[in-house]
Amino acid sequence: MNSVPRRKGLAELISELKQSPSGRECVTAHLEVPAREPRYESLPEWLDPRLSRALRGRGVERLYRHQKLAIEASRRGEDVVVVTPTASGKTLCYNLPVVQAVLEDPNSRSLYLFPTKALSQDQVGGLRALGAELGVPLRTWTYDGDTPADARTAIRNRGHVVVSNPDMLHAGILPNHPRWRRLLQDLRYVVVDEMHSYRGVFGSHVANVLRRLLRLCEFYGSRPQFICSSATVANPEEHASRLISRSVKVIGAEENGAPSGPRDYIFFNPPVVNEELGIRKGVLSQARRLASPFIEHQLQTICFAGSRLHTEVLSRYLRERHCRRPGTEQRVASYRGGYLPRLRRRIERGLRAGEVRCVVSTNALELGIDIGRLDVAILAGYPGSVASMFQQGGRAGRSLRRALVVLVARNTPLDQFVIRNPQWLFESAAEFARIDPDNLVVLVSHIKCALYELPFAEVESFGGENLSEILEFLTEAGVAHRRGDSWHWSEDSFPADAVSLRSADPENVVIIDKSDADRVIAETDRISAQRTVHEGAIYMVEGRPYQVDRLDWAQQKAYVRAVRVDHYTTAMSYSKVRILNSEVEDQRHGHCRAHGEVHVASRTVGYKKIKLYTAENCGFGDVHLPDVEMHTSSLWLALDGDELRQAGYGGVEVVDGLLGLGRVLRSLAALHLMCDTSDLGMALADPEEGWVAGLDRSGQRSLEESSADGTRRLLDSTELKLERPTLFVYDAIPGGVGFAQKLYGLFDQLLDEAVQQVLRCSCSAGCPSCVGPLGEVEEGAKATALDLSRWLLGQQARPLGPISSAQLARIDLRGGWL
Repeated sequence: MNSVPRRKGLAELISELKQSPSGRECVTAHLEVPAREPRYESLPEWLDPRLSRALRGRGVERLYRHQKLAIEASRRGEDVVVVTPTASGKTLCYNLPVVQAVLEDPNSRSLYLFPTKALSQDQVGGLRALGAELGVPLRTWTYDGDTPADARTAIRNRGHVVVSNPDMLHAGILPNHPRWRRLLQDLRYVVVDEMHSYRGVFGSHVANVLRRLLRLCEFYGSRPQFICSSATVANPEEHASRLISRSVKVIGAEENGAPSGPRDYIFFNPPVVNEELGIRKGVLSQARRLASPFIEHQLQTICFAGSRLHTEVLSRYLRERHCRRPGTEQRVASYRGGYLPRLRRRIERGLRAGEVRCVVSTNALELGIDIGRLDVAILAGYPGSVASMFQQGGRAGRSLRRALVVLVARNTPLDQFVIRNPQWLFESAAEFARIDPDNLVVLVSHIKCALYELPFAEVESFGGENLSEILEFLTEAGVAHRRGDSWHWSEDSFPADAVSLRSADPENVVIIDKSDADRVIAETDRISAQRTVHEGAIYMVEGRPYQVDRLDWAQQKAYVRAVRVDHYTTAMSYSKVRILNSEVEDQRHGHCRAHGEVHVASRTVGYKKIKLYTAENCGFGDVHLPDVEMHTSSLWLALDGDELRQAGYGGVEVVDGLLGLGRVLRSLAALHLMCDTSDLGMALADPEEGWVAGLDRSGQRSLEESSADGTRRLLDSTELKLERPTLFVYDAIPGGVGFAQKLYGLFDQLLDEAVQQVLRCSCSAGCPSCVGPLGEVEEGAKATALDLSRWLLGQQARPLGPISSAQLARIDLRGGWL
């Protein structure tokens, strides 16, 4: 008779991991965070007795300290932002003032804004349940793209609480404000949850959407209060004030009264498989191996992957291991943007019910969606910011039980910095959340929307730019006209439809399964479509592969069919940058550093086929799609070709050294900005000679020259000339959001950190952990990157020229010669 295997607990599995051969080799640190005791305050005396009884019926006899401070500040009429950790009970900080307002005045209305539809869905059930306990009809509805048309009238006219997202506020509510008069004239509270997620271009757009909301509220005679909640950021007061255009009261982490259970953080650096080339085992295969024991012993696990593609690949790995027997098909699930709503809801229910043992997700589940109480969080790669690291780790242990967070490092400069300096995560200050609501591209788009909603008076303001000048520009463009002392919208178009809050292109590409009666299985934005649904691509949904047979770019449709393949695809792309104008320039010894406006043309040239499990290249393909162009801001570094030639450098050596340096700088820059590395672009060109460093379809470095008539040709390395080789690090966001300007002030610090990072890397000539793998750069790239960095920092008067591997080994960590 077969015995049932003994179920192991979390502590035993942690011990086994650390004592295993791979654990002894690969665990760089194990940090234990002790449990935190609660700090309580009494319920406010002014709280409606019915609400107090309902709370006590739920076992809430007292409030945590931060909850009490937040609702008292709201009671005083202040705009509030609550900045406390994950699972600290921030929801009560806004639900109590909102419900109290309805009990005091049945005409009171509130608007809840969440960054995702899933978060919106979560709130409705909780508020309705609270209303039932109160014996009061607390009319709460979700208003998003999935809301049926016949329900929308009731929501507009009778909803006490409308739960929505910025996209629907922007395109559904504000342009149709006469229909929403009841909400806008009686609006008491606006709740902005997960405020830290409103950063970069998305946050800049949302700030303007809120400006439009307040403008309409003033028109209808209301002045709502804001209650915001956020994960830890370095500048909560500044960020909230820029987002909502008001001063705020901050309830910070030092006031947090919520308890938490003990938490283990394990830092895991995959083993080296080729020391000379610095190659490590893949992050996905290692995440699969680490997650498996926890799944087998019924510890509910979440794995975060850095992209949609990696989410699909990792979920496939785990399904093939844990979902083979009948009845186990739902044990592992994947979750990401682009899935249809019905599928996302099914996965969320499975997690709450415990039917899904493991979910593999992008950062879509980083935010506070109710997915139950998980035991383990495995991060397949550093997520790009301290805040995201702790948000993702916080998905485990959402009760007082012990929880485990495992960070598995990728072979990139950023991940290797973090994995070798784990204490940095706990000692460093949180990153800044940066937005630029007055970015001209973003601002003008919302001034158009606001003008459609209401005419602008001559004395009116909107943002920090000269409004009348912008309105005159729109008048000349034919979309506005002036009548007396006011401006009016003069087109038949609906401007909000042309403005996407989350991407440069508001249109999505739908993905249609030709092998299943033309069923729509997913969607993606047009920019991502160039990399993910080009012809020949393998596109995955729930780990199931589909091959793209045709991409109809004009009709925004990708036609796919189900296939059985042992590989996935990854696109090869690069950017060409042209300087439009320089805002600041600093001429130094042999180089110029500057920031300003640039034009970027991004080109996808081909794709590689990557074999599952082994990550071997098993084929290539070409991609023929139009360039994606944008106007943005950039930092650039222009070197003097004469100095480089006098040092004995050839063109290819400089190209590889600068590409390697740019790779490290771009990664380290993400540590200083609250952004993903994908929010920053990097390019190398020589504006004087007209060449650009690109990639071919296999991912190998190529050199391309463009002539005046737009024709392009590939250069042989012998044809390469150095006049003004220029490295660009730019905002990968149309219009820019200020990243480049911030990096300009940090440039020497970034260079110094780059030197330390490259010197600490144990490879001999370059690897993915520092300047890039051999193949993408040549063998001397590491030495050249170090030499150029020290020259740029002023540590040496001129470039030393090509350095041998033996010389490289004699440079100490301070950048000097031993």
